[in-house]
Amino acid sequence: MRKFLVVLDDSRECLNAMRFAAMRAANTGGGVEILSIIPADEFNHWIGVGEVMREEARERIHAHFEVFAKWMRDKQGVDPELVIREGEAVTEIIALVQEDPEIGVLVLGANSGKKGPGPLVTQLTKNAGSLPIPITIVPGELSKERLEAIT
Repeated sequence: MRKFLVVLDDSRECLNAMRFAAMRAANTGGGVEILSIIPADEFNHWIGVGEVMREEARERIHAHFEVFAKWMRDKQGVDPELVIREGEAVTEIIALVQEDPEIGVLVLGANSGKKGPGPLVTQLTKNAGSLPIPITIVPGELSKERLEAIT
């Protein structure tokens, strides 16, 4: 089965990337894999404090994931998988794509503001030629209706 990989973060444009991935998966018989990356430098504290912070981060990710997962199951009939990694975002995305041959498309949300599309889109498009899969960049300002028409 071909899976659409989408990155879960706190950005506004993440919502449209999630919607797009779920709708495309539903319309093509594919799956969705949701990747959340915890920055490794977030836990450079004493061992006990770092472990507590790491666990709190995982709990926040699971709660955030469940919101998207419920919508995907209820509205699109897609049951997404969650992968949590620690490290640098681009490195972890590329590693997961190379490790999982079922991932067929990387879906990223792009910010429409003056600051540019966002750091993930900027960094990953520089590496696009060496990735083994295509990248789909979904504008953050796209309406639900337009997304439905496209997918």
